[in-house]
Amino acid sequence: MDGSSENPPLAPGLYLVATPIGNLEDITLRALRILRSVDRIACEDTRQTAKLLGHFGITTPTVSYHAHNEASRANELLEALQQGGRIAVVSDAGTPGSVLAREAIDAGIDVFPIPGANAAVSALIASGLPAERFAFHGFLPSKEGARRTAFEAVRESLSHSEPSTHIFYETPHRIVAALEDVVSTFGAAHRVALARELTKLHEEFLRGTAGEVLAALQSRTSIRGEMVLLLDGTPTLALHPAGETAHATLGAEVAALIKSGLSEKDALKQAAKSRGLGKSEAYREWQRTQPRKR
Repeated sequence: MDGSSENPPLAPGLYLVATPIGNLEDITLRALRILRSVDRIACEDTRQTAKLLGHFGITTPTVSYHAHNEASRANELLEALQQGGRIAVVSDAGTPGSVLAREAIDAGIDVFPIPGANAAVSALIASGLPAERFAFHGFLPSKEGARRTAFEAVRESLSHSEPSTHIFYETPHRIVAALEDVVSTFGAAHRVALARELTKLHEEFLRGTAGEVLAALQSRTSIRGEMVLLLDGTPTLALHPAGETAHATLGAEVAALIKSGLSEKDALKQAAKSRGLGKSEAYREWQRTQPRKR
């Protein structure tokens, strides 16, 4: 059997090609064939894609296609597609999304998804949380107020929607603050999972309550790697930070946080934050609940 029958000529159109998120072995045979066969590859970062192409000996021409030149470059690529071109779009890692795809569809051009590595799904299936239904929210907002609003919207949805695991991306320098907001919004006992450096040498999963995972990270001198944060979407777990009741005293809330793994200092910080109190005021109230020393 000759190769032409196994690999027919590549059809004209736009190819959205998933690339590895860390381990180069996670590229598919189909993705490699597509990248070798298209007329050009539109890349989020040509330098990053060059590493991948060089590793597999692919010499297809590349062109930059990213957020800063998307509007002008999309017109150029769309014109090539309308003339029967074959173009692949790749991100630096994972599955690309593209404005060009929508424009190509509107223009009657075929768009082909080439599946592969995906951090959100990889984290989900190994998280230990329910995987039958999930909601992917992308990156959390960088500002605290917007981030807490996002979490509060999820909490509100838990009581009137089917249970779903909620998936977020987060950066290493903001993950502790994000988990503090999870504790404040959902409670220290809420089940979470955190996936770090997926498919890479130092891949790691932290699974447990929000308080436990937060305490584990707070004990580290440094936190590195790309993060996927997953929250259990079971409605019965969507409790106030105090635990079983929204009206528990600050003392009960701090005690519950300490029991989940936080230090007294961090527990007080979280309780004060969730109640809108100053640290000194929260400390005084906490001290009033402690047994007097004789």
